[in-house]
Amino acid sequence: MNSVSIQGVKGSFHHIVSQHYFGDNILVSECLSFDSTVDELLKKKTDVAIMAIENSIAGSILPNYALIDTHNLHIVGEHYLDIQHNLMALPNQKIEEIEEVYSHPMALLQCKAFFKKHPHIKLIEDKDTAEVAQRIHKNKLKKIGAIASHLAADIFELKILNHSIQTIKNNETRFVIVKRSNSKINHSKINKASLKFELEHKEGSLAALLNVISDCKLNLTKIQSLPVIEQPWKYSFFIDVTFNAYQDFEKAKSVIKIMANEFKVLGEYKNAKI
Repeated sequence: MNSVSIQGVKGSFHHIVSQHYFGDNILVSECLSFDSTVDELLKKKTDVAIMAIENSIAGSILPNYALIDTHNLHIVGEHYLDIQHNLMALPNQKIEEIEEVYSHPMALLQCKAFFKKHPHIKLIEDKDTAEVAQRIHKNKLKKIGAIASHLAADIFELKILNHSIQTIKNNETRFVIVKRSNSKINHSKINKASLKFELEHKEGSLAALLNVISDCKLNLTKIQSLPVIEQPWKYSFFIDVTFNAYQDFEKAKSVIKIMANEFKVLGEYKNAKI
């Protein structure tokens, strides 16, 4: 049985991903921050951690890139989840009676247009979507709403007042599955990798490296830069690449090692988009 640390409580989107990826036969450790999610893994209290890494609307979750890199964690898989935000409250209440809605800042941002139509509702940032639903259920909080998943509504016996209230209906989040050590995946099944590197601050250095990726038949699906701590205006690059043949990736990797500084493979795994 896998033990998994997630950001949030049961009913959260991370919990849903854990069920999709591992099935129901898992032990879930609930954490209210990504730092504590990683701590559980590092202290060997769990075997795996699940972390949101980017959203199709809001973009990359930069602190999570730093957590994976700093603690030398290994990405062993990924999962894409369609995010549907639902407004919920205790049963027998109407939206006109709701005075305050608490939720994660990202959820509030993604539902901004909906709440403009309901100006009587005060929006308050909180730690987690499902944890608010849990609190409403536990304390029987009337006139308080949560933005969370269908699963959270079911678990905490709340009534969904409005379904799918996010502004952009096609709202997808990519989650990564991370471990303390790299998983043993057969090379024939690996067709995606996450890499980190630094480059000399000179003209054309990034372009030259991207040309290597192209020449080796790799497809660049993501590029993200983060500042190098204590080195102002110097950056690390985090990239994702996909490929059809592992040997093409190995060839590119051998060249990038020579060209780049601080080169690191964050993970080699199966592309979940295929």
